[in-house]
Amino acid sequence: MSVSCDGTAPESLRVLDLSGQLLDPFGEVGAKGRMRRSATVFLFVRIDCPISNRYAPEIQRLHSEFASRGVKFWLVYPDPDESPEDIRSHCREFGYTMDVLRDVEHALVRRTGARVTPEAAVFVSGQELLYCGRIDDWYVDFGKARASPTRRELRGVLGQLLEGKRGSFESAPAVGCPIAELE
Repeated sequence: MSVSCDGTAPESLRVLDLSGQLLDPFGEVGAKGRMRRSATVFLFVRIDCPISNRYAPEIQRLHSEFASRGVKFWLVYPDPDESPEDIRSHCREFGYTMDVLRDVEHALVRRTGARVTPEAAVFVSGQELLYCGRIDDWYVDFGKARASPTRRELRGVLGQLLEGKRGSFESAPAVGCPIAELE
């Protein structure tokens, strides 16, 4: 049985899409008539997070490179105050073309242990969490960035998975805007 970063076991998961429909983002994996996914990536972002917004080009590059190779990408907006209209506008502004989820009840936040935006979680075999953490080491601390990343953890994890390597992947802590606890 797989566990999340915080040690909890998986359970049935239903999250809102932008049309307000509940769906299981793991439901596509292996579904009849669909391509079997090698991995599912959840990228937690927020409209008002400057670090998250600066990662938009890299998130799009990752999506462009890996989606055609069987990796499913979801943008996850965990702030319940962000409306579907605001999220659609944000996606247009930053050029996002991947599917979007609104995690207003923090089901994915709890499942992955995500704490900040941007943060990535990679699942295989449906709901087996292999990695949760930063996209790369571009940001050293809040407000302190390198000229360019020296380590690209998410790219490395996806590359290894597509090469058939399924070792353990050490999660690297993400730097970004905190995901607020629900009241």
